Amino acid sequence: MPVTDAARRPTSHSVLVIGGGNAGLSVAGRLRRLGVKDIAVIEPRTEHLYKPIFSHIAGGTAPASKAVRSQRSVTPKGVEWIQDAVTSIDPDADTVTLASGSVVGYDHLIICPGIQKDWDGIPGLAEAMRTPEGISNYEFDLAQKASARLRDITRGTVVFSQPAGPASCAGAGQKPMYLACDYWRARGILSDIEVVMLVPDETVFGMPDIDRELNRKIAEYGITLRTQTTLGSVDAASRTIVTEHPVRGSETLSYDLLSVEPPQSAPDWLVGSGLTDASGFVDVDPYTLRHPRHGNVWALGDAAATLNSKSGGALRKQTLTLAKNLVAVLRGEPMPERYNGYSVCPFTVSRSTVVFAEFDDQYRPVPSVPFWKGLARERRLTWVFDRHILPWVYWHMILQGRA
Repeated sequence: MPVTDAARRPTSHSVLVIGGGNAGLSVAGRLRRLGVKDIAVIEPRTEHLYKPIFSHIAGGTAPASKAVRSQRSVTPKGVEWIQDAVTSIDPDADTVTLASGSVVGYDHLIICPGIQKDWDGIPGLAEAMRTPEGISNYEFDLAQKASARLRDITRGTVVFSQPAGPASCAGAGQKPMYLACDYWRARGILSDIEVVMLVPDETVFGMPDIDRELNRKIAEYGITLRTQTTLGSVDAASRTIVTEHPVRGSETLSYDLLSVEPPQSAPDWLVGSGLTDASGFVDVDPYTLRHPRHGNVWALGDAAATLNSKSGGALRKQTLTLAKNLVAVLRGEPMPERYNGYSVCPFTVSRSTVVFAEFDDQYRPVPSVPFWKGLARERRLTWVFDRHILPWVYWHMILQGRA
């Protein structure tokens, strides 16, 4: 059906948010609580997914049902949901064009559509993920497949791979590995399974305290850790991969299961918007989260060119910073908040313990409890928080802008 002139005529909102994930809904909720009334969120999906629990689903410590709610049920009250996808932004006209052909105007625009998973970025990877041996905790369906495959394997080689470059919670690719190893050890078959982990960096994570804890678990489980190593290509038919190392060069490795965290990048439709930096992510002041050239454009989360490690845990401080700064601008006041680069990665190192990594944009410890680094140690307490408390807080408080 052709798009009519009436459909193209822009409606407008005081604040328009692109993306109805964690970042979009929680910042919209905060703005509502700060008194902003005319807010709309653009999100095409009908289901909202709690992605941090994908690792638990893949590792067999949570059912898939814990990850899903309807988008309508989690959208903050008083916020309009536009069920559509963005195709382009015109920051000079203050408009956004949608896949339906509609055009929406804005006084202020918040860009937070998340990050793009590039399954075709590694030769053979997309094909491998369609075979029984290809799994991941970075897609909902693949996480469910991973749960069954990691449970049922009894011998062979299982390879876990983490990509170079930007990624959402890059360390999360390791989490199903530790959960699976603990399960295999309990079944008495861990010695029959060769576990290989590929990481692109010089160490397993990048912080001495966290590296020490993770290396202890890697040794405990007998995992072969290959640092400075990336996945170069996959041959699904022969179940082999080619790895790349700056010194050793290319090496071929056979696998029985391949768990991959895919390469990731900024959404393609941002290209040509005039809002991105050289990386393709939305250019922002990393402390205020405001665009340096378009003062009514803001960005946060995985799509923003901030300095921090990209993670869902970074959003709590980002949404607070952005919401308070935007409201101050609306009132003609100076921006009061500065984002400190906080990020977090809870490593599920067994089926009952977590190593809780909290850090800033220079990978310096930033503990939630000041002057206590105890959360960086393997603990049962942080498992309870990560697996049971945080999901409840997410559904009932974070998405509503209350936490």
